[in-house]
Amino acid sequence: MDPVTSTDLPARAAHRSPGRPLSPELSEQLVAVAVDILADEGWGRLNSDRVAARARAGKAGIYRRWPTMSALVRHAVTGFELVTCPEDTGSLRGDLVALLQPWTRALSREERAAAGLVGAAHHDEELRAGLDAAVVKPLATVLDELAARAADRGEGISPERLALLRTLVQALWWERYTAFSTPLSDAEVADLVDSVLLPAVTAPTA
Repeated sequence: MDPVTSTDLPARAAHRSPGRPLSPELSEQLVAVAVDILADEGWGRLNSDRVAARARAGKAGIYRRWPTMSALVRHAVTGFELVTCPEDTGSLRGDLVALLQPWTRALSREERAAAGLVGAAHHDEELRAGLDAAVVKPLATVLDELAARAADRGEGISPERLALLRTLVQALWWERYTAFSTPLSDAEVADLVDSVLLPAVTAPTA
């Protein structure tokens, strides 16, 4: 028998049978379990042992899909729909009130999961990327749309004021996730728009 040389190895490896295909059902189950733990107990309680036990799967099944828990969470959070563009109400004020209308309800399961990541995301690039995809970028897109509507109505917003509005809304979004223990009332949402957001874009410059 001819000896195996180093140049033979890549060719032989290429003919090996591929591993068993990843089950999409198990992938969905692992993600669902991870989100449940995040929503109910927070990032500090999420680990591969607990996910595997709840999903009744092996830890190898997790790491075949995601190299770290952070990567798993990023995958999960990126799929969340945490920001939606409201229907055109006919005014910038009405659109902003509609954007914040979900704040009159308790946090959803996905919102609670995202809320559990806010602190840790300061020190974890994967978690930060997940929150950027789920909150920061969608918020910017929605606010750009609201500004475009306002411009069409003659309520133009300067780029500087739009940037300020983005900063304020994003800060309030994180505040809702981390500090608002109870939902706001309709009146409180309206007051937030009237006293904080609208002045940022409509107050005359000095």
